[in-house]
Amino acid sequence: MSDRGEINVGLMGLGVVGGGVAIALLEQSEEIARKVGQPVKLKSILVRDGSKSRDPRIPAELVTTNPEDILSDPAINIVAEVIGGIDPAAGFLKDALSGGKHVVTANKEVVAKFGPELFSLAQQNRVNLLFEASVCGGIPIVGCLMNQLLANEIHSIRGIINGTTNYILTQMAHHHTPFQQALDEAQKQGYAEADPTNDVEGIDAVYKLAILASLAFHSRFAPEDVFRQGISSLEPRDFQYAEELGYAIKPLAIATLSDGTVQARVHPALVPLDHMLAKVDGIYNAIEVEGSLCGHVLFHGMGAGREPTTSAVVGDLIELARNLASNTGMPAPASLGPGADGAYNRQLRVGSTDDLTSKYYLRLDVADRPGVLAQIASILGDGGISLASVLQKDTDAEQQTAEIVITTHPAREASVQESLAKVARLEVVREVKNLLRIEE
Repeated sequence: MSDRGEINVGLMGLGVVGGGVAIALLEQSEEIARKVGQPVKLKSILVRDGSKSRDPRIPAELVTTNPEDILSDPAINIVAEVIGGIDPAAGFLKDALSGGKHVVTANKEVVAKFGPELFSLAQQNRVNLLFEASVCGGIPIVGCLMNQLLANEIHSIRGIINGTTNYILTQMAHHHTPFQQALDEAQKQGYAEADPTNDVEGIDAVYKLAILASLAFHSRFAPEDVFRQGISSLEPRDFQYAEELGYAIKPLAIATLSDGTVQARVHPALVPLDHMLAKVDGIYNAIEVEGSLCGHVLFHGMGAGREPTTSAVVGDLIELARNLASNTGMPAPASLGPGADGAYNRQLRVGSTDDLTSKYYLRLDVADRPGVLAQIASILGDGGISLASVLQKDTDAEQQTAEIVITTHPAREASVQESLAKVARLEVVREVKNLLRIEE
């Protein structure tokens, strides 16, 4: 800490979120100092391109292109990383922790992939790593799992944790917008990146769910432990048919613990219209946690964007600054965050999605002739799959095809996949258009 009793922050990244964090630290300095009990000063900001024009509220003398101006400055107590991605962010975080600096990050990919290593470094160097902003922006789910809900045995987490995909599916459901058009609108609104792959293919949600599952179940889960299905196969008619059946289609992330095994998956699913998650629209996120003592608890709010993520980053900065202020500048114990301190103290099995038991929604294009449904039902029946409902929808007289929508009673995923592969090979089946799980 400096001679004036300031707590100094080095900010890495000055994009959308970084700009929000910088302006908050500069313009709310008096209020932050009051909350902390000491001044909190933004001392340096790392950028990639020093010649780029910046918000005039950010003093040019704070900007640097040299990471060592932050990492090697002994006066900087806390490093806030909002660069995103693995390289160079992961290296910067490791260097900061190894150098005895507390760290705040919004980087879900780094936390999901390198969490144990980072927490171990924090423990070894008696510093803290906070990462509330890495999952669902303004929703305080990370802190609650690490603190307020610790008395609970968590049974399940399920929710909508990607605002971009929820916005796209909301447009498709409410306005019958085709997928590509809904994606284009999300990009125009700034909700989707120029390359939307991480969002629409579920990769972003996988990182977040790996973090949440690790915290909830106190066992390490990596992104590759999470089953993933994107949303690009959905069409407006799926939303129409789902509504007729009493469901909404939502981009869900689900992690459940049963008999020492955790199943984690990210995919679009049919949710009953009267369920709370079915009512979460647009860019909003919601996470439902089921605990042994708290029962079902729902967290709801803005999950992404400049303001919610800035809120989470600055909130973590204030928490660390308070810790430093109360310890008169001495490093705090690394009690915040799992890792070498024993918070990842369980060895749970990773369950295969093949063993999932669920109801299913199937949409098929078939030949419009007698006996088609009987052939399909026979194959499904041989696989132990019982039909709950069958709807024959649009018929194309010229092509002599029809559309069939089937829902099933609970069945095993492996059986459904195997049976559907056989159905697809039938001469009377033109195409299997969609397979979605139904979450009751």
